[in-house]
Amino acid sequence: MQPHLQPFRLFITKAIEHIEQDPDAVGLAAGGSWASGEVDAYSDLDLVLVTNRKIAPELDQMQAYAANLGAMIASFRGDHVGEPRLLITLYAPSLLHVDIKFLTPDEFYNRVEDPIVLWERDQTLTTIIQQSTAQYPPFDFQWVEDRFWIWAHYAALKVGRGEYFEAIDFLAFVRNAVLGPMLHLKNSSLPRGVRRAETTFGMAELTQLRKTVAMPDRDVLVSSLWEAIYLYESLRDALAPENFRKNSTAQAAVSKYVASL
Repeated sequence: MQPHLQPFRLFITKAIEHIEQDPDAVGLAAGGSWASGEVDAYSDLDLVLVTNRKIAPELDQMQAYAANLGAMIASFRGDHVGEPRLLITLYAPSLLHVDIKFLTPDEFYNRVEDPIVLWERDQTLTTIIQQSTAQYPPFDFQWVEDRFWIWAHYAALKVGRGEYFEAIDFLAFVRNAVLGPMLHLKNSSLPRGVRRAETTFGMAELTQLRKTVAMPDRDVLVSSLWEAIYLYESLRDALAPENFRKNSTAQAAVSKYVASL
């Protein structure tokens, strides 16, 4: 066994020992880096627990169940990512970060990836996977274009007012919600923010992305905002579908405003 896998395997083994005693439990699966074979010493563990008894989104029930899987020392629900069925946890003694999504069999049909089945009853999870198709949420180019120039103008307003940290937060948001996903698509990978950017994007692309990282300084922020605009324009023009509608009027007006800063 590879040393970095040992904490994961030990946790999974203990979790299954508890889950298989639950008559309502249908199966346990692992997604994320475990499913893709990219687990390293810094990975978290993405689990999907499927039960006939609906557990989520009741936080008390989710926490009570998760506490039986190991020495849980902290947890909270994934409301901040719009997923109240997700419990984000930390387990001792190895400080293992485990995300547990509590689903019913019907809910398991709708998934963003095909996880690795770790344990199941009566081949239930395997059957569902065979009968349905995982669908990662597609990147909506039009949704972004309809917002990007308003976002860019907002950032320019913050720079103009001297709210530099607010502008820095905007640039981080754009990297995660727009530029990172588009660069992932360019590299034929899933549009997952800036996840694994350092090992997925090319050196030229990383250089471009680094230029969008700013310090709380007016000139640096203006330069970084321009770099974000340039990178967005080039990726949009290369990747957007044929039915895409470019807002050239907003683009020209906002670009002129940024140039006036």
